Amino acid sequence: MNAFRRVVAVALLAGLVAGGCGAPSNQGTALKRSDINPVPRDRVRHGGTLRWAIEQFSTQWNANQLNGTEASTVAVMGAMMPSPFVSDERGNLAVDRNYVSSARVTSTSPRQVVTYRLNPRARWSDGKTITWRDYEAQWKALRSPTGPFQIASSTGYERIASVKPGRDQYEVAVTFARRYGEWQGLFGLLYPAATNRDPKRFNSGWLNRIPVSAGPFKLGKIDQTAKTITIVRDPRWWGPQAKLDSIAFRALSSDAAINAFASGEIDVTDVGPDASHYKRVRGVPGGSVREAAGPDFRHFTFNGTSPALSDVSVRRAIAMAINRDALVRADLTGLNWPARTMNNHFFVNTQTGYRDNAGQVGRFDPAAARRLLDQAGWRRSGAFRRKGSRVLELRFVIPSDVPTSRQEGELSQAMLKDVGVKLDVITVPTDKFFDQYIAKGTFDIAPFSWLGTPYPISSAQSIYVKPTKDASGHLQVQQNYARVGSPAIDRLMSRAQEELDLGRARQLINQADRLVWDEVHSIVLYQRPQITAAKSNLANIGSSGLRSTVYQDIGWAR
Repeated sequence: MNAFRRVVAVALLAGLVAGGCGAPSNQGTALKRSDINPVPRDRVRHGGTLRWAIEQFSTQWNANQLNGTEASTVAVMGAMMPSPFVSDERGNLAVDRNYVSSARVTSTSPRQVVTYRLNPRARWSDGKTITWRDYEAQWKALRSPTGPFQIASSTGYERIASVKPGRDQYEVAVTFARRYGEWQGLFGLLYPAATNRDPKRFNSGWLNRIPVSAGPFKLGKIDQTAKTITIVRDPRWWGPQAKLDSIAFRALSSDAAINAFASGEIDVTDVGPDASHYKRVRGVPGGSVREAAGPDFRHFTFNGTSPALSDVSVRRAIAMAINRDALVRADLTGLNWPARTMNNHFFVNTQTGYRDNAGQVGRFDPAAARRLLDQAGWRRSGAFRRKGSRVLELRFVIPSDVPTSRQEGELSQAMLKDVGVKLDVITVPTDKFFDQYIAKGTFDIAPFSWLGTPYPISSAQSIYVKPTKDASGHLQVQQNYARVGSPAIDRLMSRAQEELDLGRARQLINQADRLVWDEVHSIVLYQRPQITAAKSNLANIGSSGLRSTVYQDIGWAR
């Protein structure tokens, strides 16, 4: 998939390139790339139900729709929807032969052409085969951020000139108007033409329902009262049969999920970098803790359109008044994980291509912050600064079920008070955090994380591209919740996307990153460790890093 996925819990990117993670630069021990208790299929029992805790109960099950990008949604839909490519733990890509027998660049001149050969056995649960028309419909739905389709990202799709059949309906010829180096990230998750052709069905047809699927599992039941969704083995699946009979996903707060794991009510849950949770799950009989270097990063997004932060000088002052090193140490205390501050919006610390681009904005410098605020006209008056009758007051909006977010807010509150800025920590329901607050811009600063993919350039574009207005005058933010950007950033990201030389692409995206820091779109904290608690005999699931989850192989070891 080509878009970053957001996570509420201290959980989601920086996409990792196909070189994967190596040893941290200042640590002697290489970090694990994945930790999933890998077991061959013939040693996994047939049958059983996996009880899987997720952090949010989705209402939008179209993962390509603006409100469908939560990690919980992707975890569920990944078991039921097609993707042309899978990734190993290093980020190396291969076609998923359940859906595609081959996919390759068949021409570079005069235009780039990619030809997919589809598996003719692949079909939707309504009986229709998956053909070139499904690819065409997805392109048309996702190609424009200002159209009637409320999309999470147009990245890559906007570069396509046409999607046409090849020698039959199972061959797809994708011709690009502009070269696109990370084309493997397109068309996953793939949704059917039946719902992608119609904006109404695209935007609303997957609300509280999953009308069709095409994977080893299919929908069993959605229980909105209990906040559970159960998926069951699909007997019509043409690939290797799923080992599990069913997977029961249950939305639980982070505390409730840890309690449920400890009491044996669930089998697997994300732990996140929470020291108390980590300590507790390590002592659960019959349990295991699976840890790996995640392709994820923790950050604060600044709303550049809010009245107090519309001035970039004020945003820079706020960034420089926040001690990121202290926040990182606080978040990761008690974990078996190095506390290293991250200084890049595109690449995580352990990743090929990583460079420190934070510059002056990334330095903790309260004295410089005070000078900037003075120059911006915010003068100290008592405890806080004022401009006329207005107090320099910011809303730090956090989800209710994430204790670390509150800790981050309270620490930042004290840091900003030192320079005369009032920070109000506002707690909102977790299941409304994104849809009602972040997506709508009802915040000044918000902490969350991005989930990575093997496509570091295209994954990030929808986050950092400058928002545009549609025909009705509404700002189309895609995933740029900061709502700021610049033509220079857009040009550099576009050039990086067109570059087929990976080294040159990394140089260009690092140039863009320096400008993202200068714009103070967001401040990055740290690469997030993936920490998962799972029953000891649960196989092929845990902390995957860049590895794709193979749902049909998950099960109980013999």
